[in-house]
Amino acid sequence: MPHAETNAGHGEGVSRAARLLVVITAFLGWLGAGLVMVLIPLAGRSANISFLGAGHEADVGNWFSRYICAFLLGAAVGGLLFGWLGDRIGRAKAMGLSIICYSVLTGLTYFVQSPSQLVILRFLACLGVGGMWPNGVSLASEAWANVSRPLLAGVIGTSANLGFMSLALVAMYQPITPENWRWVFLIGAAPVVLGIVVLLVVPESPQWLASARTPSIRLTHSPVAEVFRRPLLKYTMIGICLGMIPLLGNWGGANWLVPWAGQTGGEDDPYLKAWTQWSRSGGAALGALLGGWLASRFGRRTTYFLVSLASLLSSLFVFWTLTPGDEGFLPGVFVLGFFGTVYFGWLPLYLPELFPTRVRATGAGVTFNFGRIMTAFGVLGAGQLMVAFDGDYARVGQVTCMIYVLGMIIICFAPDTSECQLRE
Repeated sequence: MPHAETNAGHGEGVSRAARLLVVITAFLGWLGAGLVMVLIPLAGRSANISFLGAGHEADVGNWFSRYICAFLLGAAVGGLLFGWLGDRIGRAKAMGLSIICYSVLTGLTYFVQSPSQLVILRFLACLGVGGMWPNGVSLASEAWANVSRPLLAGVIGTSANLGFMSLALVAMYQPITPENWRWVFLIGAAPVVLGIVVLLVVPESPQWLASARTPSIRLTHSPVAEVFRRPLLKYTMIGICLGMIPLLGNWGGANWLVPWAGQTGGEDDPYLKAWTQWSRSGGAALGALLGGWLASRFGRRTTYFLVSLASLLSSLFVFWTLTPGDEGFLPGVFVLGFFGTVYFGWLPLYLPELFPTRVRATGAGVTFNFGRIMTAFGVLGAGQLMVAFDGDYARVGQVTCMIYVLGMIIICFAPDTSECQLRE
């Protein structure tokens, strides 16, 4: 069981204005990451058609899956790299560098001339996406008292989904086509200004500063090595598994909803795709916002179990009984998005509680982003299912959503940190 702290006063010595600045910049940084994440689901197919030409459907789909894998693997590596950096040079500095990384490299994507160039830049940009999460969560968690953290976790968890919704809304008014897809990557470059602001004015975590100055709790070896050593190893492995379930459920399962809508509505009707993304992201934003509160109200383990059950049932309902264009499809997608994303308000609350201050950013980065590696293989596996099921998105969704059963099992073996505060 993770050790509990005896004193609740995190963020002591930091003004309320400074703590608000931390939360606002962490929120905006993860919202910007959401803009970057949703670029390929909305624009990837159009980019491939512009590169390869019409009539190359198999190659278009193949490159789309490679873009998703590049994102997942880049974010996983970035979580390790920038998480380590956050424990070495400070959360605020590492967060600012993460934002600059994903913004600049996304902007450079405007100039790519081939699918392979897009894959490379996608991987490099998503290093920053993976690094934003552990440093933003660790910085915000350490700046605020425990009583505020459930709401804080939900606010940060929902910000990426607001990024998804924002770009989907833009796509409704300016459809993304093979002739004009490049402009959306300039939107992903806009947060570079935020990254510079973070480096210049955002205060560092007082807990990290105290840890860095205290010889008794300085690192004797690298943060990555420590989280994979006893006594933290068991918490790391549990955290990886718990972070992997929603990633697989969303990227390997629910992620097919948008191309399914495109297949049904036809590429000449981009609005159904945009509305599907909007409905899913709207439910997701609400689910992530409430995730931290639900975990605080009903307990960490109980919430995770019930959310896994609800995600399973809502996914089965959508993929077994509905098709895009049905009257109940978009409401069903909203519900699926809600339950499938409560996890992302739960995870910012739970994962930092597993690790002490000296390795908290690394631990949060490893546990959340390591699951992306497994998810990358899951996406490739789902692509093979697509071939085996002859392009039947519904049947693929029916299979991939069974991952939530595994989540219901794993949470039974996880430590319950409901009564714990952040560890020193």
